[in-house]
Amino acid sequence: MRVKGLAVQSISQFVRKKFPLRYDEWLRSLPPIAQGIFLNPLVSSEWYDLNDAMSIPTRKLCDLFYKGGLEGAWECGKFSADQALSGIYKVFVRLGSPGFIINRATSLFTTYYSPSALKIVTNEKHHAAVQVVQFADINPMVEHRIGGWMERVLEISGCRGISLKITRAISSGHPVTEYDARWQ
Repeated sequence: MRVKGLAVQSISQFVRKKFPLRYDEWLRSLPPIAQGIFLNPLVSSEWYDLNDAMSIPTRKLCDLFYKGGLEGAWECGKFSADQALSGIYKVFVRLGSPGFIINRATSLFTTYYSPSALKIVTNEKHHAAVQVVQFADINPMVEHRIGGWMERVLEISGCRGISLKITRAISSGHPVTEYDARWQ
């Protein structure tokens, strides 16, 4: 499984911004292959191994800064959305309705993760259900990063009172990972 460099870059940027005095500690905590990824210039358009470039580094930031809790992965996902949707893209998201943006999610998802597939189950005025239907090696770290990313995109698009939950997870043995989002 591969992840696009843009998503990988956001991990080190997140740690640098949120925990600047402990960035080196985080970097040293990574195994050699993962550490090497972050010691070299990351190319946003390149593909990287999901485990070495995302899963392990996200697990380490959760262990170091969030007492092992998955909220660190969620927050990192939100940060990643802010990084990816800066400039003209942020304006595009703000001007689009949540429904329009959700409809675009399937094509956007495959630009970050390969091979992968996303299916929109429900796309209503104040509710959406989206399923990850193809994603080898997905784990709770990645599932929560994706959830945080989705939540932040809804926030940027103007949604308020957002409740976004993972209702089923491939990492827990289900055939799909499902995100259920509701907003006002």
